[in-house]
Amino acid sequence: MNCLGVLGGMSWESTVSYYRLLNQGVRARRGGLHSAPLLLHSVDFAEIADLQSRGEWDEAGRQLAAAALGLQHAGATALLLATNTMHKVAPAIEAAIKVPLLHIGDAVGAALQQRGIKRAALLGTRFTMQEDFYRERLTQHFGVEVLLPDALTMDEIDRSIFAELCRGQFIDSTRDFYLETLAQLRQAGAKAAILGCTEIGLLLEGVESPLALIDSAEEHVAMGLEWVLG
Repeated sequence: MNCLGVLGGMSWESTVSYYRLLNQGVRARRGGLHSAPLLLHSVDFAEIADLQSRGEWDEAGRQLAAAALGLQHAGATALLLATNTMHKVAPAIEAAIKVPLLHIGDAVGAALQQRGIKRAALLGTRFTMQEDFYRERLTQHFGVEVLLPDALTMDEIDRSIFAELCRGQFIDSTRDFYLETLAQLRQAGAKAAILGCTEIGLLLEGVESPLALIDSAEEHVAMGLEWVLG
């Protein structure tokens, strides 16, 4: 099997899911005592979140690129950046390493393409929803029209991610808010919803959704598994 590097901690709540799902996937396919050969660099998310809030993306890119280079030197043959938002600095990471960075947007785009979905809603941090780095990749590479919630709803989604989900707090009223938002987006014409924050899937796990859900973390893990298993 190929050794995979995971650049995580943003937040560690979702990085736990990456570790679990990667190992479960290898066990399901290989059986016995097989598990995934992984290298993990988990950052202090408080430092990265502070750089986000100050708009210091170049510095965030430098820090993650250095961490990615460390994973490459330790033997990783490809990398997963276990967060949607920080794919904003994916070019800086890719410029620093010689191994592939398996892009979460490509994993999501392929999942939409396989399902024949051309119009999808996007939920995530305000950076992921409002900036171009994620939406344009889906539009230009996969022909997906991306719908967004209204401005007030985006504010509440962003607040809940940083104040609750990244802290391991999964509150019933917040879950209800997300389900109501999904229903509104269905009425607006969305055929599916991209859970473009790796913690949102934890909040909505096991619930009946008004829209088909494309969980970015699960699709990203599936891409990583294909690499691990060759």
